[in-house]
Amino acid sequence: MNTLLCVGLPLAGVILGWTIRWLYARFQLSAAEQRAERVKQDAIKEAEAQKKEIIYEAKDQLIRERKQQEQENKERRAELQRQERKLESKQEDLDKRSQALDKQKNECTEREKKIALREDALTQEEERYRQELERISGLTAQDAKTLIIQNLENEAKHDAQALLNKIEQDAQIASEKKARDILVTTIQRIATEVTSDITVATVSLPSDEMKGRIIGREGRNIRTLETLTGVDIIIDDTPEAVVISCFDPVRKEIAKVALERLISDGRIHPARIEEIVQKVTREIQQKIYEEGEKLLFDLGIANMGQEGIRALGRLYFRTSYGQNVLNHSREVALIAGILAAEVGADRDLAKRAAVLHDIGKGAETDSDKNHAEVGMEMVRRMGEDARVVNAVGAHHNDIEPTSVEAIIVQIADAISASRPGARRETMDNYVKRLENLEQIAENFEGVEKAYAIQAGRELRVLVNNEKIPDNEVVDLARSIAKQIETDLRYPGKIKITMIRETRIVEYAR
Repeated sequence: MNTLLCVGLPLAGVILGWTIRWLYARFQLSAAEQRAERVKQDAIKEAEAQKKEIIYEAKDQLIRERKQQEQENKERRAELQRQERKLESKQEDLDKRSQALDKQKNECTEREKKIALREDALTQEEERYRQELERISGLTAQDAKTLIIQNLENEAKHDAQALLNKIEQDAQIASEKKARDILVTTIQRIATEVTSDITVATVSLPSDEMKGRIIGREGRNIRTLETLTGVDIIIDDTPEAVVISCFDPVRKEIAKVALERLISDGRIHPARIEEIVQKVTREIQQKIYEEGEKLLFDLGIANMGQEGIRALGRLYFRTSYGQNVLNHSREVALIAGILAAEVGADRDLAKRAAVLHDIGKGAETDSDKNHAEVGMEMVRRMGEDARVVNAVGAHHNDIEPTSVEAIIVQIADAISASRPGARRETMDNYVKRLENLEQIAENFEGVEKAYAIQAGRELRVLVNNEKIPDNEVVDLARSIAKQIETDLRYPGKIKITMIRETRIVEYAR
């Protein structure tokens, strides 16, 4: 009994506990279902409320859109009505214009008929007048037409000739201006040195005792030096200096260099003099060749034979009116090249002819021909182009130039020779030229005094106001200018300034 009681009581407790838990779970489930039902009912109610609100908003939006659409339709109908009224107005205008055009067309038709009738009448009248004019003038219509054409042709020829003269004058003025611009540009682009050589050279001596050693016993040293070099050695009272005089600049240079070396060496006797002179001669000949090569290299001229190179190099020791001939040839070649480039001529040919134009001055010949003729023969023997030969011979107008390059060489030569500082005048020649210039002006009647100024580039003439009125001063200036051009030779141009003054003096007492 006790055993059953011990076993049954726990089992009963377990069953009772499980039952109570099951009942509690059923109670919680029922409460949850009730809550879920309440949530469901609340959600349904809320959804119905939102549905009603959305429907109300949709209806309001539809009403608003409908009102807006009605308003737009109303405005469109009003715009269409306005367009219709405009079209009706335009249609009325077109109808009126069409009626006016029809009226104008009818009027034009009537006018055309009247004009046609009038033209017929005028044609008949013109024919009658033409017949009457032919009867009065004795000329047919064709003859009269020919006469009129001839008159018109003569007038046209006269007008054409006048126009042609004007065009020629304008072209001459333009060409002169262009030529001046080209020459100015050419001169400005050339930068050359101005050198001057003379026929004497001076050698400085360390002391006056050296003069005796140069003369030597019974003058044998100085005679040997003069014989070998072909110069005159002047030993005078000038302290510590010896003068070498010779018209051949190459010989003068050989003598000068040889004498300087003898003085520096100190051994002065005939054998030594001969040795030094021979050595210096070879060096000078080599220098001549080098100067010729240097000139051609600087100018970019190739294919020149040794004869031509040596002839050009000898110009290094030649002078013309105090102007070094080699520098002059270089300058002429540069100017000719620029001028040829400006006018579209053969630039290389012009430079070659220009550098060779004075080659005759360096020729070792006793011919009585002028240097242009000698140079022309030299370049012909050298196998130069016929145009180069002609340019060399024609650069002083000894022969007729046959190419534009020959004319360019003449112009370049004149520019180089006439520019200020290029050539040197002796004082006597300079003073003589100024006196001649003044004398020409003073020989004219009415000229009181003439003054040559600016190294003879300007002549100022004082005119007697009682003998020469104002209207005659211009003619007097032209006459003086023409006389100067006829009587004098000068580079460049001379400005003539006429001065006429009326001076009245009165005293107030």
